[in-house]
Amino acid sequence: MNATATLKKQKNALIADYAIRSNTKAFIQTLTTIVPYFVLFYLAIESLKHSYWLAAGITLILTLFIIRVFVMLHDCGHNCLYVNPRENKIAGFIFGVLCGVPQYVWSKHHDYHHSTNGNWEKYRGPLAVLSVDQYAKLSKKKKQSYVNQRKLRLAPMAGFLYFIFNPRFTWMKGSIQFAAFFIKQKINNLSKPAHEISAEFSTNYWNTWQEYRHMTGNNLVLLTGWVFAASYFGAIEFFSIYIVALSLAGAIGIVLFTVQHNFEESYAASNDNWDYFTATLDGTSFLQLPKFLNWFTADIAYHHIHHLSARIPNYNLIKCHNQYQHLFDSVKRIKLSEIPHAFKYILWDNHTSKIISIEQYKARYEAQHEAPAQA
Repeated sequence: MNATATLKKQKNALIADYAIRSNTKAFIQTLTTIVPYFVLFYLAIESLKHSYWLAAGITLILTLFIIRVFVMLHDCGHNCLYVNPRENKIAGFIFGVLCGVPQYVWSKHHDYHHSTNGNWEKYRGPLAVLSVDQYAKLSKKKKQSYVNQRKLRLAPMAGFLYFIFNPRFTWMKGSIQFAAFFIKQKINNLSKPAHEISAEFSTNYWNTWQEYRHMTGNNLVLLTGWVFAASYFGAIEFFSIYIVALSLAGAIGIVLFTVQHNFEESYAASNDNWDYFTATLDGTSFLQLPKFLNWFTADIAYHHIHHLSARIPNYNLIKCHNQYQHLFDSVKRIKLSEIPHAFKYILWDNHTSKIISIEQYKARYEAQHEAPAQA
C-alpha cells in the first residue's frame, strides 16, 4: 500500500484522536499572545526616547508576537482554536484588528486555498505563480519583471501591502464605489428601496455583504486605534514602530506560507489529475524550525498535519505528528537555512506536475519552448 492510500485509510482515526479543542488552552494562548503584544508595542515606542537600538530590538520581538497573532487569527478562521464558533469569531475579530486583517474575509479566501491545495490550475499561491507555458510567452522584459517581483528581499514591501495597505485600500475604494452607485440609483429612482440597490451592487472587493460588514468593523476599530495611539504617543513615534513591525511580520508570514507549498519538486497538479491526499504529502512541507520559533508560529510548521485536517488545533499538531509520523516520511523537510533556496521555485511545470525554478526552466525548456519576444 502506497503512502497516499495508507493516509486515506488512517485519516479518520487521526482526526478523531486530535481534532479535539480546549477552551482552557485556547484562552491561555490568547492571553499569552495579546498581553505581550500590547506591552511590547508600548515599550518599543517609549524606548525611542532613549535608544534606537533598544527600540529596534524590542520591535523585533514584537514582530514575532504579531506573527503569532496572525496564526491565532488563522486558527480562529478554521474554528479550531476554541470549542465553539462564537468564541472563535470573537477572538478572530480581535486578532484581526491587532494585525490589520479582517479575519472573516481572510478566512473565506483561505478556505479556498485548503480546498485546492496542490491544484495549481485553480490556485497559484501568494506569488501568483505562472505555468511554464505562460512564462514562455512573456517578453524578456516581462520575464525579468516576474522574477524580480518574487525576490525574497521584497517580502517586507509585500508584508506592508498585505497587513497595512490593502485591507484599508480595498475597503475604502469599495465603499466609495458603493456610495457612488447608491447615489446614482437614488437620483434615477428616489422611491427605490435601499435593500434593492444593495442587492444590485457588485464589486471585486468583497463577495457578500457579510464580508463587507466584517471589513468595516475591522477598519473602524483599527483606524480608531490608530488615532488614539498617534494622539498618545505621537504620530511619528507610533507609526514608525507600527509600520516596521507589521511589515516585517507580514513579510515573514508570506515567506513561511510560500515555502510551505513552493519548493523543489513540490506537487503541482492540474485539475483533472489533482488528489487531496497526494497534495498533503507531496505539496506541503514540514519546516524544521527552532522550538522558540515553533512557539511564535503556533506550530504552523507542521503544515502537513494542518492540511490533512484543518480541524486539528495548533496545540495538537506536534502530538499528532509524533504519533502518526510513519504516515509522513515522504513529506518534504525544509530547514530554516534552506528557505532562501526554496523561495526560488516560482514556476508551475504543467508538463511534469511540479514546481520548478527559473534555472530549471531554462535548462529544460528555454531552447525549444521560448516564444518570440513580445514588447
